Amino acid sequence: MTRGGGTPNPGSLEAVAFETHDHAGCMASALTAAEEHCESAGLRFTPVRRKALEILLQEHRAIGAYEMLDRLRDAGFGSQPPVAYRALEFLVANGFAHKIERLNAFIACAHPGAEHSPAFMICRMCQAVAEAQSAPSRDGLGDAARAAGFQIERTVVEAEGICPSCAEKVDA
Repeated sequence: MTRGGGTPNPGSLEAVAFETHDHAGCMASALTAAEEHCESAGLRFTPVRRKALEILLQEHRAIGAYEMLDRLRDAGFGSQPPVAYRALEFLVANGFAHKIERLNAFIACAHPGAEHSPAFMICRMCQAVAEAQSAPSRDGLGDAARAAGFQIERTVVEAEGICPSCAEKVDA
């Protein structure tokens, strides 16, 4: 994704959410990537899965399963929790979304289709979440894992702090 109103690039691995970007393009690019992946992998991108991804893409903040359920219900997809959980599980399993453990919530992947180890910056004031690239193989965790003979397959880094917009409000 590019910032500052540029054209989104699904292969780019920079942070999104805390700076202005082409949000309509961001959403369209992510939906297109999901459609293409599902078609090439023979997966069903059902209307409820698509709507769940659209909901996650609408904002750059994490959404809990019950909020997702409410929004899916409002869109006519039923009100049983499995509806939301199955859609979210599919999106996470196929790299279209991530679970933010700290918030017990989900966010659309900012880099669909790209192999990456996400790092999330979570604003404790407004709950905005930005996704960036993390490189565990080059830091202390990677060194510790190698020393223990452990092969890291997936890491998720979650940092809590204050986003630039909220920091401006605090400093004002």
